[in-house]
Amino acid sequence: MQGYLGIDVGSISTNLVLIDASGTLVAKKYLRTRGQPIRAVQQGLKALQEDLPDQLTIAGVGTTGSGRFITGLLAGADVVKNEITAHALAAIHSHPQVQTILEIGGQDSKGIIIRNRTVVDFDMNTVCAAGTGSFLDQQAFRLGISIEAFGPLALQSRRPTRIAGRCTVFAESDMIHKQQMGYATEDIVAGLCRALVRNYLNNLFKGKEIREPVLFQGGVAANQGMVRAFEEALGLPVIVPEHFEVMGAIGMALLARDTGRERAATRFRGFELDQVAYQFDTLECNGCTNRCEVFSFETDGDERIYWGDRCGRWENMG
Repeated sequence: MQGYLGIDVGSISTNLVLIDASGTLVAKKYLRTRGQPIRAVQQGLKALQEDLPDQLTIAGVGTTGSGRFITGLLAGADVVKNEITAHALAAIHSHPQVQTILEIGGQDSKGIIIRNRTVVDFDMNTVCAAGTGSFLDQQAFRLGISIEAFGPLALQSRRPTRIAGRCTVFAESDMIHKQQMGYATEDIVAGLCRALVRNYLNNLFKGKEIREPVLFQGGVAANQGMVRAFEEALGLPVIVPEHFEVMGAIGMALLARDTGRERAATRFRGFELDQVAYQFDTLECNGCTNRCEVFSFETDGDERIYWGDRCGRWENMG
């Protein structure tokens, strides 16, 4: 049996999946990155290995996410791609007729327009926390409720209050004001979901045509309050895929499978990545006034990769 490994390393979570040659999910792992992407990948691979059949052979590996370059070299990836490509591939595989993808993670969010199984437009939010999952995490903490209880509580609301969602600072002030006015917690929670949806749609889909089927991916899709808020805002049904939280990793596993015909063998180093020696370093580029901070990574005397520069000068050297 041949399997294909997909790894998505983000700032909040690290996700690993393994699919078979038909694209069926064999195993998946969802871990917190906790600021240590290498350690998260090492732990995730060990945990994933325990769920795999003994006779399985890894035939290809793909990596994505903010930590895709480090992970790609460390794990021996055969293909490294951005999150837009990964999420689009997984969505099309899951629902071939998909035309719109809503993706919200812990620290960033993405909006993807698909027509005829091809990405025709996309946008990303990497700077505004009010349009990401961290917005809900912060407000849940201030309300004294768990993020797991956030969705069910929002569904109980009958009169959601309007919360200013353009900025987390304003949202917090507005939320405190509504609490002091005596609004029920479930109405405030539902209002926060609506605020995030407004921010997300204004930032990523302004001027774009949203057509169904609409898929909602990323960890925030577990929040049923967010699903309802999107459906109310769009006037369309919103589909949450079965494996919504690991769709980026699934997309890379599919890409590793589909590009496998072009290579003789996989570069995968194995599941015991804690045995691989590596060196990480940073430097400041003096090539222009941007003075970019460039990151470098090397394993076991292999080629050194660079990333972090704006112009691509260093990245192209990897």
